[in-house]
Amino acid sequence: MSRHRDPNTLDMFSDWQLPQVYVTLPPEVATGGNLSSQIARAVSRALKASDLSREQIADAMSEYLGEEFSKNMLDVYASEARESHRITLERFVALIHVTNQHGLLGFVAEQFGLVVVPERYSDLIEWR
Repeated sequence: MSRHRDPNTLDMFSDWQLPQVYVTLPPEVATGGNLSSQIARAVSRALKASDLSREQIADAMSEYLGEEFSKNMLDVYASEARESHRITLERFVALIHVTNQHGLLGFVAEQFGLVVVPERYSDLIEWR
């Protein structure tokens, strides 16, 4: 007699996947070229990965920052060719906040050999 599988219960051998416990960007974004190019690629990837349009992101960043911010500035920050225009830290934070693209945090941490871990895993880390 065959056993019926409960569709509401995960099969620990086929359905479970190792959770990603740190945030990062793909290697093709975070390597190659100079740091300015890497930052531009990281911004570009965050914009593409977001469910929001660039106009919506710019509007939300304007609200978050309390200052006018345009889609054109996002386009400039996402362009590797526009090395004279670099995203400021407060705008980078606003971009992360608005898009929820936490891989940008991982990108910064990786520059120092560190990783960003979601808070829910913080109790598992042994601090030295």
